[in-house]
Amino acid sequence: MLTFGVVVLGVADRQRAADFWRSALGYEVREDGYGGWAMVLVPPEGASGTAIALQTSQTPAEEHPRIHLDLHVADAAEQEAEAARLVSLGASRVDWDSYPADPDFIVLADPEGNRFCIVDLTHERDQHS
Repeated sequence: MLTFGVVVLGVADRQRAADFWRSALGYEVREDGYGGWAMVLVPPEGASGTAIALQTSQTPAEEHPRIHLDLHVADAAEQEAEAARLVSLGASRVDWDSYPADPDFIVLADPEGNRFCIVDLTHERDQHS
């Protein structure tokens, strides 16, 4: 049976990316070859979460990626606070041209340009969608 191993992000500067994601998620660096990777970011011991591997890439980040990370928060206040915190760590807000009229997410880019969203799980959704 297959299971998810790690999420792999393409980056130009692995150390810069590792510093950002470690600070953003409170992750730790693992350098023992986990999953076949020389360096993987993992949740702190005892915490659950998905491991992140950073792969050196020479291609630029996609403006409209087909796959991206969603980070969940409990409410709109936490969503704005986390967006501000992540921007202070080096992320940037993305002027997303595909926002719906009343979005439940904020699009950010990490320092390497990889897009990710902060999603408010309490946002009222249209029940007809």
